[in-house]
Amino acid sequence: MTFTPEPLDPDDDRPPYEQVASSLGAAIRTKRLGPGDKLPSHKDLTEIYGFARATIQRALRDLEDDGLVVSRKGSGVYVRNRTERPAGLRPYVEQAFASPKVSIDFAGFSSETLHGALQEPIDKIRVGRLTPSSINIRILVPDMSVPQAAPVRREDGSDDPRLRSRMHDMMVGFTRSIANAVHELSVLGLVAETSVSVRVHSGTQFFKLYVINEEDAFFGYYPIRPNKVVTQGEVVEIYDLVGADATLFHYSVNEGESSSGAQQVAQAHMWFDSVWNTIGRDVDPDGR
Repeated sequence: MTFTPEPLDPDDDRPPYEQVASSLGAAIRTKRLGPGDKLPSHKDLTEIYGFARATIQRALRDLEDDGLVVSRKGSGVYVRNRTERPAGLRPYVEQAFASPKVSIDFAGFSSETLHGALQEPIDKIRVGRLTPSSINIRILVPDMSVPQAAPVRREDGSDDPRLRSRMHDMMVGFTRSIANAVHELSVLGLVAETSVSVRVHSGTQFFKLYVINEEDAFFGYYPIRPNKVVTQGEVVEIYDLVGADATLFHYSVNEGESSSGAQQVAQAHMWFDSVWNTIGRDVDPDGR
């Protein structure tokens, strides 16, 4: 096996061991280093990354702590056949932008996590490190002009238009920022074709879903938790959908056409298209 990592970012100010761990972790999560593959030796990794042996050892310890690799005495370090922790979204989003055509479908509550995951690849396009020819992003969120199962007032479970207005403003803020950042890439001549479309539906969104380049799907449930928010100057105790606590599970077509992962990706894509093309209604990212 010949392993060639993505070049490290010279502007990355993280400690070298974190940079190496991030690079190797991304290679594992995107299947460039597959389950059961043996990692290059410490000596080879030192030459590949240009860091000291101690840095490589620390990076591998972190990967082992994360459940991505296992060290076998006298044999080497191997990618686990089954990673034990839910996969992170960001490496897959960035890997998607290394493709000529980028497509991301998101269904969720506000697109806050998507907004965060897009920042690094967009920055890398701006400096010429990533060069996709097209970007197509579709965002599917609940219509906050109608009552929802959550968020609701904690005291009696009742609808509060102020809570829905607050969530609408959050959704508009994140989707507008995504649309403006992607459109700017086109205006600057960095990406030939860009599109960000937003549609709403009347149902409460109890889960988040990402379909990336029709090859990877991430799925996670929003837990409902008690929360306190300030809306129109008043502190309100509510039952809230908490995106930060949504554990994402990863499925990939790279597991093989007949695998459960490939079937999950196909079904996720089918579900998204079915909602988008039937009960989804267009909404301007600027909220108009």
